[in-house]
Amino acid sequence: MQEENIYLAQEAQEKGDFGYAERLLIEQLKKDFNTNEKEMKQHEEALIKLGELRLDELAKLIQESLLFLKNFAKAKTAKIVRRLIDLFSSVPGSLNLQIDVTKETIDWAKKNNRIFLKLSLETHIVELYIKAQQYTKALQLVETLLIELKRLDDKFQLVEVYLLESQIYYAIKNIPKARASLTSARTCANAIYCLPHIQTGLDLQSGILHAEEKDYNTAYSYFYEAYEGFSASSNPRAVSTIKYLLLCKIMLNASSDVQSFINTKVSQKHAGRDLDAMNAVAQAHQNRSLADFEKALIDFKDELEDDPIVHSHLTVLYDTLLKQNLSKIIEPFSRVELTHISKLIGICITKIEEKLSQMILDKVFHGILDQGTGCLIIFDEPAQDATYNAALDTIKNLNTVVDLLQEKVAKLL
Repeated sequence: MQEENIYLAQEAQEKGDFGYAERLLIEQLKKDFNTNEKEMKQHEEALIKLGELRLDELAKLIQESLLFLKNFAKAKTAKIVRRLIDLFSSVPGSLNLQIDVTKETIDWAKKNNRIFLKLSLETHIVELYIKAQQYTKALQLVETLLIELKRLDDKFQLVEVYLLESQIYYAIKNIPKARASLTSARTCANAIYCLPHIQTGLDLQSGILHAEEKDYNTAYSYFYEAYEGFSASSNPRAVSTIKYLLLCKIMLNASSDVQSFINTKVSQKHAGRDLDAMNAVAQAHQNRSLADFEKALIDFKDELEDDPIVHSHLTVLYDTLLKQNLSKIIEPFSRVELTHISKLIGICITKIEEKLSQMILDKVFHGILDQGTGCLIIFDEPAQDATYNAALDTIKNLNTVVDLLQEKVAKLL
C-alpha cells in the first residue's frame, strides 16, 4: 500500500495534479513504519518528492522531517537532509533563507551527535557564505573545519574544504594564499580517489588562478578539462566554462579563433546569449573598436559584468585597448583638442582625460593636459644625457673604493 501511494503520487505529478500528489505523499509520511530498509527507503522517496512539490515551504518541511529522521542511520540522515537543502538551489532569492535553515540544521546535528552531518552542512554553509560574499564568516568556519577534518583524517572532505578556501582567497584577491590552498587540495586529492565533480572543481580553480597570473595558455588547458567534467554530468556550469575558454582566446590575441570555436559541435549545444556575448567582445577586440567593446558590455551586461571572473579580465582588456588606441591617435600631434580625440575614438571626454592623465603619470608619453583650452600638449622624448649616467657610475665606483679603504684601515688598527 505504501509503494502504491508513492507510485500514484508520481503519476499525479506527471499529469500536473500536484495537489493530489502532495496529499498522497503526506499520507505516506504520517504512517508508522518499521526500521527495515524497504520501508525507510519508501519514506525517504516520499520526503524528497514532497520537497520537490513544496519548494515554497521547504524550510518548514526540513524542520518537520528532522523529527522522524532520528530513526534513520546517521549516514542516511545526512544524505536525506543534504538532498532536501540542495533543493533550495532551484528557489530564486532564497540564499539568506538557505543560510538560516542550514544553521538550524547544524544545531540539530550537534545536539543529536550527528558529526558527519554537521561537517557536511558546515561545508555547505561555507559555499553559501561565498555566494553571499560573507568571506570573513566563511574563512572563520573553514579554519575550524580544517582542524576537525585533519583530526578525523577525512581527506575526501578536506579536498572540498581546501578548494573552498582557495575560492575565498581568490575572491578577496589574496592570490598567493589561494594558490597555497589549491596546492593543499591537490595534495589531498592525490592520496585518494577523487570524485569527478571535485576533480572538475579543482581544474576550474586552477584555470582561474592561472588566468589571474596571465598564463592564459595553461588556463585554457585547465578550463577545457573542467568543461569536459561539467559537460559529462550535464552541469549548467559548462556554459560558464566555455566563456572562460573563449576569454583565454581573446586575452591571447586570438580573437579570430572565437567564431570558429563557437561554430564547433562542442559549442553549438550551448548556443545562447553567453556565447553571443563572448563573440561580440571578440569582434570588438579584433577590430580594435572601443565603441563596439562598450556596446557589447551594455548589451550583454548580465553575461559579462555580472560574472566576476570575466569582468575582471575584460576590465584589463578594455584598459589595454584604450591605451593602444589613444597612443595611436596622439602619435602624429604635438597639440590636439580632447574633443577631436573623443570624436576619433568614440568615447566621452571624461574617460579620455582620466586615461591620458594616467598615461602621463606612468610616463607612457611626455605631455600635459591644458584644462583651460581643453587640449593635450605632447612633448618630445627628453634626450638622455650620457654625462649624467657616467657621473652616477663614477660616484658608485668611488663609494666602493672608499668602503674597501675603510676595511683595510680597520684591519691595520
